[in-house]
Amino acid sequence: MTKVPDDIRLDLRERARYFAELSDVGVPRSALAGPVPGPARVAPAPTAGPRVAPAPPRPPAAPVFSPEGAELRDLGAVREWVGDCQRCKLAGGRKTIVFGQGNAQAQLMFVGEAPGADEDEQGLAFVGRAGQLLTDIIEKGLKIPRADVFIANVLKCRPPQNRNPEPDEILACQPFLEKQIALIRPKVLVGLGKFSAQWLFKSMEPISRLRGRIGDYDGIKVVPTFHPAYLLRNPGAKKDVWEDMKVVRRLLAEDEG
Repeated sequence: MTKVPDDIRLDLRERARYFAELSDVGVPRSALAGPVPGPARVAPAPTAGPRVAPAPPRPPAAPVFSPEGAELRDLGAVREWVGDCQRCKLAGGRKTIVFGQGNAQAQLMFVGEAPGADEDEQGLAFVGRAGQLLTDIIEKGLKIPRADVFIANVLKCRPPQNRNPEPDEILACQPFLEKQIALIRPKVLVGLGKFSAQWLFKSMEPISRLRGRIGDYDGIKVVPTFHPAYLLRNPGAKKDVWEDMKVVRRLLAEDEG
């Protein structure tokens, strides 16, 4: 009988552990404290309506705790909980943990996939070429100052050579993003790219099928769209992102009406 190499055997064991942890809605049980957020529910796109000023931010629906039982009162407490994270293999290759930045009471939150080289160097989310394009989307398209939104990623550390996030890495980072969302309680979450959209929708469908739909993450509207890095390679897709941003604007205004 052929012996399975140790590295393959360990990888298979890790993947089996990851999938065994998942609840029936795709969220690891051990990563959560409190009720499991349900999968994104598909809703029809809202009809056009007058734009009005966003309402004051909603408070957290309930106290937010780490899996260890510590109460997390604000984003600073979450960052302290992250610490010098060594929870997955990305720790050995990163320069900086990219926690995310912006308005802690934002009505709008963007979730990307993972930091790139510029982000790893500066410790800030979306500061490279894709970040410059995202700034244009926010400020020129949505007419919102970038400082008024919150921007984070599914992963807090850069994968080597900007490869795709792997299941064990997503699992390790998942509690941090969950707590960020729970504390900020934005009205609208925008998933930038495949891995973010799949994480928010708890779905394995490709981004090409998810975008154009509106989901629900724990009572928060979810709008998936293409990642700015994809737009740099495929400028023709900017028109699709513009359509998605029009939905975001209507959702922000709709809640006020």
